Amino acid sequence: MDYDQLASFLEVAKLQSFSRAAEKIFRTQPAISAQVRLLEQECGEKLFDRSGKKVLLTPAGEILQRYADKMLGLHKEALQAIAELNQTPRGKLYMGANEATCLYVLPKTFFKFKQLYPLVQISIYRNFSHKILQKVQEGVLDLGIVTLPQSANNMEVIPVFRDEVQLVVPKNHPLGKNKSVTLEEISHHPLILPKTGHTRVVIDRLLRQYRDHIQISMELASVETIKKFVGAGLGISLISRTYAQPEVLAGVLRLIPLEGEKIYRELGLVYRRDRYLSLPAKVFIDVVRESTKTPNSVSSSTTTTTIR
Repeated sequence: MDYDQLASFLEVAKLQSFSRAAEKIFRTQPAISAQVRLLEQECGEKLFDRSGKKVLLTPAGEILQRYADKMLGLHKEALQAIAELNQTPRGKLYMGANEATCLYVLPKTFFKFKQLYPLVQISIYRNFSHKILQKVQEGVLDLGIVTLPQSANNMEVIPVFRDEVQLVVPKNHPLGKNKSVTLEEISHHPLILPKTGHTRVVIDRLLRQYRDHIQISMELASVETIKKFVGAGLGISLISRTYAQPEVLAGVLRLIPLEGEKIYRELGLVYRRDRYLSLPAKVFIDVVRESTKTPNSVSSSTTTTTIR
């Protein structure tokens, strides 16, 4: 059993035809048939059912197909790892993150990375955390940045961001003079909330006891849109303080900590520990590890909630 035989076998299984497989990999049909016969002799089982118009896998063939995919994948990864040993990182890095992460968490890391590795092109898939995790699991993305915690056992996680969630109000709002604000006070004002996601789940849970008189003014999908509408006086919201810093410095918005309640948003870089990582992905992880600082400690005198 060699890699060439396995590659021919997989092509026949994929195309359900010896002749089409031979065409695809530029071999003759008798040569492909001979390779499959050798595999069948070694396995001691028929691998294809040739009785119909299409060539279909037998149960033994289905088992070999699963292992052949893994064997050829590992072979390719081994050769690639050796080839990359003394190479300068180049090519494409595929990663996923949501819009706010792209705007407020990643720019400095990307700047440092591009200074070190200018030949690497970064392609970003923007979506919610559960979609990004799915794409990393499927191998479509090399890396993802998602809300923590996450529970997939085959994922390596590097914490990259931890930020307190605070109330954000327009500059002239009545609550803007407060040094802190209670959940009950928040519940008496029109709210602009994220439409979906982890933050929305936590906010709903925190305000559950006030649901009879909560005024949800708007539900929006984007942090940037939420900030615009808060600034326009259409309501107040709860967001990560880092995300509102530009508007706070410009005097458009004000941030107010929650009284007796600390909510934190945590993000982590994730990748599959059981898959081969490209050289661009490996060096990006190195840059992230070097850039990551120890999260700020949280006072024990307040209730702490981590956004999940």
